[in-house]
Amino acid sequence: MTELAAGGRSAAEYVRGAFYGLAAVSIWSGWIVVARLGLKSSLTPWDIAALRFGVAGVLLLPYVVSKGLALDRLGWIGLAAIVLGGGAPVVLANAGLMFAPAAHAGALFPGVMPLMVALLAAAFLREPFTAAKKIGFVLILFGVFAIAWGTGGDAVEARQTIGHLLFLGSALAWALYTVAMRGARLAGLHAAAIAAVGALTLYMPVYLLTIGASLVVAPWGDIALQAFVQGILTAIVSLIFYGRAVSILGASSGAAFAALSPAMTAIIAIPVLGEWPTEIDWLAIAAISVGVYVVSGGPLPRRLA
Repeated sequence: MTELAAGGRSAAEYVRGAFYGLAAVSIWSGWIVVARLGLKSSLTPWDIAALRFGVAGVLLLPYVVSKGLALDRLGWIGLAAIVLGGGAPVVLANAGLMFAPAAHAGALFPGVMPLMVALLAAAFLREPFTAAKKIGFVLILFGVFAIAWGTGGDAVEARQTIGHLLFLGSALAWALYTVAMRGARLAGLHAAAIAAVGALTLYMPVYLLTIGASLVVAPWGDIALQAFVQGILTAIVSLIFYGRAVSILGASSGAAFAALSPAMTAIIAIPVLGEWPTEIDWLAIAAISVGVYVVSGGPLPRRLA
């Protein structure tokens, strides 16, 4: 008979963590497509970020007032990682969608993020970086290079490279958020609340003083869709699920489920956006997904003696 070997955790623990991880990644796959859809309307990346930070920040402000900023556990550096790591990926990823398709965002943001989590967790949390993870690292690099340089024409490639760099920046920021949350043993809701209120405080004044008027003229249907998906589902619900997965499975293994996002994003983008990945994109997406799963310590069947 077999059981799941998941870093010393029981099969029941892994299944529970996997449930939360899959729930989170399902929402992440949808928000990239919805954001791309919003950019095809009258909304800008800055409008979408404002809706996310504004809705989530206002809703979670009472929680932060009640629970505090957890400075005793995070320290100032950890607090900065939570606030910037929870907010910067939204701005960077939404801006990247102006230059590259949603399938690329799924591969280079949530697809690569678990690799970055594994590297940072090994350095700061002493989580092991095994030989299997090194194999996964090779697969991920192959996928990243295939996406970055497999687009063809020089003009298109140069434009998409900007998006690729923005997506990778999003992945790094999110990895910092994950490691800080795990290191401080913060609950998913508490970390999400600190990130949301911090982003509200830092981003909204700048937005309102510069380009906030553009949101006023946007269609109410587009605003409502982005406010619900970005401000409630993504900024609150998915982060609660993600926090539970990291708490149960650890930073590396909890983040592993993001590896499923590239394929899910690409598939959702087909009927919603009409964006069909190329053959190279599909190959890269598969390589990144397998590689990140291995790097992040995904469980494999183990035969008992």
